[in-house]
Amino acid sequence: MEPTPRADAGTPTAVVAEQAQVGKSVFRRYGLELLVVFVCVALPLWGFGELAEDLAEGRPFFFDTPVLEGLHSLASPLLNSIFLAFSAVGYSGGVVPADIVLVLFLAFRRHSRSATFAAIALGGSALLNLIAKHVFARARPALWVSIAPESTYSFPSGHAMGSATLACVVACLAWNTRWRWPVIVVGVLFTLGVGMSRVYLGVHYPSDILAGWAAAIAWTLGVRFIAFRRGLMTGSSKV
Repeated sequence: MEPTPRADAGTPTAVVAEQAQVGKSVFRRYGLELLVVFVCVALPLWGFGELAEDLAEGRPFFFDTPVLEGLHSLASPLLNSIFLAFSAVGYSGGVVPADIVLVLFLAFRRHSRSATFAAIALGGSALLNLIAKHVFARARPALWVSIAPESTYSFPSGHAMGSATLACVVACLAWNTRWRWPVIVVGVLFTLGVGMSRVYLGVHYPSDILAGWAAAIAWTLGVRFIAFRRGLMTGSSKV
């Protein structure tokens, strides 16, 4: 025998009460995760938006020139070698080949979900960077003659965005393993080294680096939480 429906089941008050109950249940179960998603995605996205807005309106960033000049004042043959190496591996000499190897490795190990996540995050980041550079068309710094000159647009930094995206992707893949914290520490140090190298060499403003990091974090974690929230390391051949 079917239960008799309540007389007030379809009233606005009942609908609101039922929805409130469902909402409370969702927040009790997923509240912390939702907060983490907000902090990890919304805040970097907001930071990138603030930088992009100021740049579009032609407002200079007060810290750009002092940081550039401060790092340049430390120039020495040893630091030249160190930061040239970081700059070289921060893009075509290291990060891009590592991106390709990572996706192929995951695919051949039949971690199809993880390979798809990595391919979307890494490829999408590169595409976003290319589009943003042409949208903002910011000229490179010209405070001194760089020992590693660049001719493309400056904002946001491709080196910073690429290295941060790779670090975030690998951290996501290692999150549920014992390698989580070593991967995070190495990724952060590597990303910082690449970003500093671009400012030290005088080919990027610090705001270019911050924007690249913010965009990389927001994009990668957005893809991770929205499209690949479950089962990244299941080993399944299904996407």
